Amino acid sequence: MKSVTVRFMAAALMMSSVLFSCKKEDVKEEPCSISMQGLAGTYGLKAFKYKMSATAPEQDFLFALDDCEKDDIVKLNANGTSESQDMGIICSPSNSDSGTWSLSGNTIIADGLINGTIGSYDCKTLVIYLDNIFVPGDRYIITFEKK
Repeated sequence: MKSVTVRFMAAALMMSSVLFSCKKEDVKEEPCSISMQGLAGTYGLKAFKYKMSATAPEQDFLFALDDCEKDDIVKLNANGTSESQDMGIICSPSNSDSGTWSLSGNTIIADGLINGTIGSYDCKTLVIYLDNIFVPGDRYIITFEKK
C-alpha cells in the first residue's frame, strides 16, 4: 500500500511540476519587423536610383536632387507622426516639416506623397520602391539608412 501511495505522490508531483512550469509565452514583435514600431527611427538618404523598366539597368538619380536635399533626415515615429529636418546644407526655403505616415502590409504612405512598397528592411537599411512614376513599369528605388 505504501508503494502505491509513494508512486501516486511521485506521479502527482511530476504532473504538477509539468503543468505549473509551463508559462504562456509573450508574443514579441521582432525589432526588424515591417511594422510601425519596427520601422520607427531616424533615417538619412543613402541612394536614389531609377529603372525605366524591369529589365533596364539601374541609374543613379542622386544628381537630380539638390545638394541641400541629400543630407536631410527623416524621423518616423511609431505613433504615425513624422518629421523631416533640413540638415547640413540648408535649402532656401528650408525643407524641415512634420507630417504623418502609415503602413498597410508592405506599403508605406507618407503624407499622401509617397506611396511605395518596402522592398527590404534589416534594422539598418530601408529600401522603398515607387512604381509607375513616369511610364508603366518604371521604378524609383530609394534607400534610407538608419542613423
